[in-house]
Formats: sequence, C-alpha cells, structure tokens
Amino acid sequence: MVTAITSMGRSGLYDWMMQRVSAVIMLAYFIFVTCVLLGGVDYASWKELYSQTWMRIFSLLALLSMGLHAWVGLWAVFTDYLTERLMGTTGNVLRFAAQLASALVMFTYVVWGIQILWGY
Repeated sequence: MVTAITSMGRSGLYDWMMQRVSAVIMLAYFIFVTCVLLGGVDYASWKELYSQTWMRIFSLLALLSMGLHAWVGLWAVFTDYLTERLMGTTGNVLRFAAQLASALVMFTYVVWGIQILWGY
C-alpha cells in the first residue's frame, strides 16, 4: 500500500483537480504568449509587457502551476513504478530519493523563476 505522506493534496480527487486546474492555467499562459509572439514583438515591447504587474503575476501563476503540475505527475509515476512490490525492499528508498530530488529541482526552478520575474 502506498501512503499519501508525500502527496500534495488530501485525496486522489484533490490531486487530480489541482493537476487539471494547473494545466488550464499553463494552457492560457501558453496561448497568450504565443499570440504575443505571433503578433510581432521586439525587445522593448517584450520588456514593457513583463514590467507590468499583471503580467508578472500571470507568469508567477504559470510558474507555480508548472511546479504543482510536475509534482503531482511525478508523484503518481513514482508511486506507480517505484514500489516495494516491484523493486523489493529498495523500492521505498528509491521512491523517497526520487521524490526528494524532484522536489529540490522544482523548488530551485520556482525560486529561480521568482527571482527572474521580480528581481530588478
């Protein structure tokens, strides 16, 4: 049995819903940025767009959604494939190590993204 100690949400339904909402946010961000790029943009207008607070908040929301989406997805993969039943006694240790490494990488990327978005 897999315990939900490293799950982001309270239940599978809650994790599923968070992943779907984060996917919609990322899709909206992708469509918006694609439309901006297809409309022709130079460095000055790109810098002006990202200097506006609403765009920074939208980008931060997309960044946080990406981290959340990746965490829920990787948690599902790790708990499905790195199990004690499939890998013997090292399955739980490998799953914990993989989740820890993923969490550190995602945390680093989110902090780095926040620094890029809000740094001056």
